Amino acid sequence: MGYGNVTSLTAAVIGGGIGGTAAAIALSRAGVDAHVYEQAPEQKEVGAGIQISPNASRLLYRYGLEAALEKCGVKPVAIERRRWQDGRVLSRMPMGETIVAAFGAPYFHFHRADLLSALVEGLPAGRVHTGKRCTGITQQADGATAKFEDGTSITADVIVGADGIHSGVRTALRGPEKPRFSGHVAYRGLAPAERLRHLDLERLGTAWLGPGGHFVHYFVAGGRYVNFVAVTEEHTWTRESWTDLGSLEDAHAAFAGWHPQVHAIIDAVDETYKWALHDRNPLPRWSEGRVTLLGDACHAMLPYMAQGAVQAIEDGATLAACLKLAGRSRIPESLRQYEVIRKPRVTRIQEMARGNAVGFHLPDGPEQEKRDAALSAAAHDPVKAFAALYGHDAEAIDAAVAYFK
Repeated sequence: MGYGNVTSLTAAVIGGGIGGTAAAIALSRAGVDAHVYEQAPEQKEVGAGIQISPNASRLLYRYGLEAALEKCGVKPVAIERRRWQDGRVLSRMPMGETIVAAFGAPYFHFHRADLLSALVEGLPAGRVHTGKRCTGITQQADGATAKFEDGTSITADVIVGADGIHSGVRTALRGPEKPRFSGHVAYRGLAPAERLRHLDLERLGTAWLGPGGHFVHYFVAGGRYVNFVAVTEEHTWTRESWTDLGSLEDAHAAFAGWHPQVHAIIDAVDETYKWALHDRNPLPRWSEGRVTLLGDACHAMLPYMAQGAVQAIEDGATLAACLKLAGRSRIPESLRQYEVIRKPRVTRIQEMARGNAVGFHLPDGPEQEKRDAALSAAAHDPVKAFAALYGHDAEAIDAAVAYFK
């Protein structure tokens, strides 16, 4: 790279979640003075699991976070798909060293709070500002200003909206718009691993597929907990909070007739939380002038590709690379090119996640049998199956070089 000069460039990242914090690290590495503004009184994540595939963990390793990730992450030896009723293995795709050898970094399972803590450690000191709810954005010829609910404001060369599916930055750019409710709801929980020792669970990512629902579980927090997400179809529940208490009895009822292991995992938690799953249709534009969007703020997706946070991390890497390439004099052009590079990939993954929302929940019959055969075939060559997804390097923007010359 090296076509531009970003040594004095400033960036305000609105939103201190995983995507926003990772973006701030990427920007800092590119020479940008990046600060994070988080609306919550403290920077934290909810108690839930998250999957990070090599297309993101490879970036995080480059950011110097390898030791922190290795300390708290769990590397599954395989990803399994199982049949809902009898537990028959539909596919078992090797992970572990197979994936590291092919793609240069591991597949990880994390507790979200652990991952966020590792990212915060990777930021220069004093870069995170909490209690900063964005209420408006204005732009000038030489900068953009974010106004906050506490009466303060910040002006920077670039503003990045990384503030989630209900992004205030997005609303400031495009006006209010409701996300799309998928008709799916999820129960989630964290079970202490010792309560499930009798099941002799391997360190896998496991998804049980069945009619009208699916059930995912894997170890997090260095193996101390088992995270589960139990998805079912319920078109009347639309609340989007991650912290609404659910009913264990309702969770059991939603999976009546499913394998006893599913119910044993549900029984191992003291409480479960319930939330509606939403996404957004692809936006025509992410950027206006010196303001752009990142992650769920511009391409919220259903969690059925395990790529939501991963794609937000990729966004930050590409954004930083574009700004570094373009420099101060071409900020709007660099934000536009970032969008041009990223949109086709994330739109395709959004579409694939929506497809899995149907495919994971097929009733028993010919279509379900075709799905199971396809899963089995893909498992025979995981490197080929995941090449386009895991092999992508979001920092490699060689195609954009000519644009900035």
